[in-house]
Amino acid sequence: MKPLLPIYAVCAVLAGAAASHAQDTVVVPAQRPGTVVIQPEQKTVIREYVRKNPVASINVLGLELNLGSRVPETVTLHEVPDTRYRYTVIDNRAVLVDPETYEIVEVLN
Repeated sequence: MKPLLPIYAVCAVLAGAAASHAQDTVVVPAQRPGTVVIQPEQKTVIREYVRKNPVASINVLGLELNLGSRVPETVTLHEVPDTRYRYTVIDNRAVLVDPETYEIVEVLN
């Protein structure tokens, strides 16, 4: 039995070293290709612009306000300065839309 004691000790030391090394690892969630990343500063500017330039809310039956959802092309999109995206308000929630694909790229509120 005594010959196994040093092996257990070595295993314990290695396991502890591996655990402490793992704590330095940062996991960043993968983004799917084509995901739009809007910087926090830009989001703040866009939200402020939308707040200062309100538009009437519309209802679109069956539309879930999720990233990637498509709004109907009949929905009027409103310009946001210094960005290629447009906004509209659906069910009292402002959304940022890609005018080429009509996909929601950001839910603003």
